[in-house]
Amino acid sequence: MEKLVSNTTRVGLFIVLGTFILLIALYFIGDRQHIFSKNIQLFAVFKNVNGLQLGNNIRYSGINVGTVSDIKMITNTKIVVQMMIEEKTGAFIKKDAIASIGSDGLVGSMVVNILPGKENLRTVVSKDTIKSYSKIGADDMLTTLNVTNENAALLTADLLKITDQILKGKGALGTLITDSLLTKDIRATILNLKQSAKGAQRLIGSLNYKFSKIDMEQSAVGILLTDTILGNNMLKMATNIEESSAAILKTTQQLELMTANLNTAKSTFNYLTKNEILPKTIDSTMIEIKEASQKLNETMEALQHNFLFRGYFRKLERQKE
Repeated sequence: MEKLVSNTTRVGLFIVLGTFILLIALYFIGDRQHIFSKNIQLFAVFKNVNGLQLGNNIRYSGINVGTVSDIKMITNTKIVVQMMIEEKTGAFIKKDAIASIGSDGLVGSMVVNILPGKENLRTVVSKDTIKSYSKIGADDMLTTLNVTNENAALLTADLLKITDQILKGKGALGTLITDSLLTKDIRATILNLKQSAKGAQRLIGSLNYKFSKIDMEQSAVGILLTDTILGNNMLKMATNIEESSAAILKTTQQLELMTANLNTAKSTFNYLTKNEILPKTIDSTMIEIKEASQKLNETMEALQHNFLFRGYFRKLERQKE
């Protein structure tokens, strides 16, 4: 009987102790998951959650302030994450806060980090949606590195081909590197350029010396360089020459126009100089005028001997006398 009571007592103690441990574990788990505290709901929309799971922590300025309560995919590029945030901490989160998904250490679980916003804005309220920022995931980084490595391998192969051709003396660069005669010519050219530069420097020095010896007040060069009145007169002369040239050009154009008009078929000059029938017509007209004049003289002489006009002509002779 005593043995039965002892076993029952042990079983009872074990059950009580197990129940106490279970309650403590549930309390710590609930406290960690913010089940027993007042919470607000916040939402954030991501294109890729990078392995985020329900129950992962929410951090604000490095402090755990809540957990992920729901993850819902709307489209293939739109995933809504529901976050349970402690109400006392939500008073510090502004409406322009930004949520991003990161990892807890190098190989830890994923967490949602909320970056603080400006202090002069209003705080969030329950069921607000804050902005999100998607970081580059490890898979994307590995893919990018893989593509970069492939491109580097292709680039290295091309560089090896180019280097081999250069060493064989192919192309302009290979010729420059392997051709000793061309190298000598280039060196000679560079030497000539240096000598030319020295000669130009000496010439400039000589010109500076000669200009320094010029008397700016007495010499003709000095007067040309310093006399403003002479400069103005020369400027006026150049202006007058330019105006005269313009007038001559205008006159030449008018003469060309007149010559062009004279050369046209309708002009009088062209008619007088190039018409072959006109001289013959003028000759025949002059002959006819001469014959008419002779006939007129004969007629006048006949009239003088006519008894009807004889008195008239005698009267004229007396007037002349």
